[in-house]
Amino acid sequence: MRSCFAARSARLLLAAVASVALTATVTATAGAESRSTTAQACKTDDLTFEVSSKTQAGGYYLITAKAKPGITCYLKGVFPSASFGSSADTEVSPAEHAVSENVTVSPSTAAYAGISPKTTNSDYGKQFDVLHLSVAGDEVNAVTLDLPDTATVDRPIATNWHADPADAVPFPG
Repeated sequence: MRSCFAARSARLLLAAVASVALTATVTATAGAESRSTTAQACKTDDLTFEVSSKTQAGGYYLITAKAKPGITCYLKGVFPSASFGSSADTEVSPAEHAVSENVTVSPSTAAYAGISPKTTNSDYGKQFDVLHLSVAGDEVNAVTLDLPDTATVDRPIATNWHADPADAVPFPG
């Protein structure tokens, strides 16, 4: 009886090992396939940025992000992490109340975010010539961008990343 039990246990063990090996092979293959067909989330270092000044909605900066050569990635539909200076009152807040669609970027396909440096109706504000910008969650790799003009900053806001620049106009609420 003991040898019958031992033989059955050995067969079950071999079947379990074969099942684990087969599962690992399928998982590894599926993982490799998904990596080759699905873009990864962008990191700040994956991107190049351009800043242009716009007059619509009281004036704002349109940020254009493209992937560096050989990279295709996506930006989550949230606002970028940005500030005009190092104090908390120069950090941008969200202009939108919901998450947008993810935007896939490549060297030829861009994503756009709008940043309004001033959302108040006063003469108050601090002046800056640069913008510190990163992909949300990748703040340690922030880049510093020269602004096309001097910004007066007071309660800045930013839109989410969008595929269409017309969707990136920040309307102060």
